[in-house]
Amino acid sequence: MNDQFVETGHPFGYAISVQERNKVLRNTYWLLALSMVPTVLGAWMGVAFGLGKIFTGGLGLVLFFAGAFGFIYAIERTKNSATGVPVLLGFTFFMGLVMSRLIESTLGFKNGPELIMTAFGGTAGVFFLMASVASVIKRDISGMGQWLFVGTIVLLVGGIINLFVGSSTGMVVMSMAAIGIFSAYMLYDIKQIIDGGETNYITATLALYLDIINVFQSLLALLGIFGGERE
Repeated sequence: MNDQFVETGHPFGYAISVQERNKVLRNTYWLLALSMVPTVLGAWMGVAFGLGKIFTGGLGLVLFFAGAFGFIYAIERTKNSATGVPVLLGFTFFMGLVMSRLIESTLGFKNGPELIMTAFGGTAGVFFLMASVASVIKRDISGMGQWLFVGTIVLLVGGIINLFVGSSTGMVVMSMAAIGIFSAYMLYDIKQIIDGGETNYITATLALYLDIINVFQSLLALLGIFGGERE
């Protein structure tokens, strides 16, 4: 095959140019970085005005799922238009509001700001590690997708159950499993772009954003459980 093209892993075997693949990857990274701005703004507003409390309890869970899946549906509907980016950024603002309750809880610790920065640094480290591995690994890992999806469903069900049970041990187990699953998802999603299997940078950004947010929240929860210092 001409070295200007890469296999996509698509069942019909079409290929895209290396230039197009690199453009998708570059745009994805830029939009991913931009998406952190409304996330931080949403988290700040949630903490400042106590908006994170609306996502507590059963009603809050319903509100979260309705908002999250509504945004994801809207992003998929608009991903090929100029509206796609603002809708995605609106979703990241929404996720910042959702995260604000965990952020506020963490800030209740004496070393809360340090825990947040540690979680941020750890998440960034995981992302750069997975991106580096994805850039050098040669084998096809598209088969990971179905297993990671099953793991995510199990994790989601376990998390909902533990929300009502309130087990600290369950929280630790769920958080550790989430870090493992979504770190692997980072590798999978980046490799999909590199191999040409994902050609829409808005969809690619959404996938990586969800990976990063889940790793960050899970790592922050673990740091709070094991390293939080009470006043």
